[in-house]
Amino acid sequence: MSKIQHRNLYREVADRIRDLIEHGDLLPGERISEKHLCETFGVSRTPLREALKVLASEGLVELLPNRGARVVQLTLKMVKDTYDLMGALEGLSGELACQEISDAGIERICELHEKMLSHYHNRELAAYFEVNKQIHEHILTASKNEVLQEMYNNLSQRVKRVRYSKKMTDSFWRQAVEDHENMVAALKKRDGKLLGQILRDHLCNKLEVASLSGVIEDEAKPLRMASY
Repeated sequence: MSKIQHRNLYREVADRIRDLIEHGDLLPGERISEKHLCETFGVSRTPLREALKVLASEGLVELLPNRGARVVQLTLKMVKDTYDLMGALEGLSGELACQEISDAGIERICELHEKMLSHYHNRELAAYFEVNKQIHEHILTASKNEVLQEMYNNLSQRVKRVRYSKKMTDSFWRQAVEDHENMVAALKKRDGKLLGQILRDHLCNKLEVASLSGVIEDEAKPLRMASY
């Protein structure tokens, strides 16, 4: 792993740790070794601790008084509460996008959708997720509501480990693709009410696959969770 050279170190350190969490190199509930990360990144404890404060504000890390920090263990309730808010925001973004998006913007989303379908048929999950994410980002951007986008992106960071899990059942993957087919159809018709509802349902349905990824636990018993 390369050493960090940038002067604005704490942001770069935060990015590196965020990647470790999202890719499962730092596990839910795991204590974060400041000494190890300082040696790995070639930085002092000052930028590292500033980075941990940033990640704590994003809900990825829990700061322990006089005991360092650990990766937040997501609970089913925490994810449900977050998805409820994200669903409302994404639904609104769909309604606004249908009012604001250009024909060229719709065409670009259609192109991405076809690319996503190709990855789906080829069973290329990582590439599928990347294009899937781009489609949702384009719809959010098309809403032209910067506050909505900022709030949504902040919430999304909290549950990214869940949304883009490497585990996916065929049935839920098929359902996700069907949802996207319906999104594109509603967008082409500029039916904001329909697109908004599809986006809300699409996100809320993801809670049903919460039993596959292994990064979520209920307060009563561990659950495994996945995403699409």
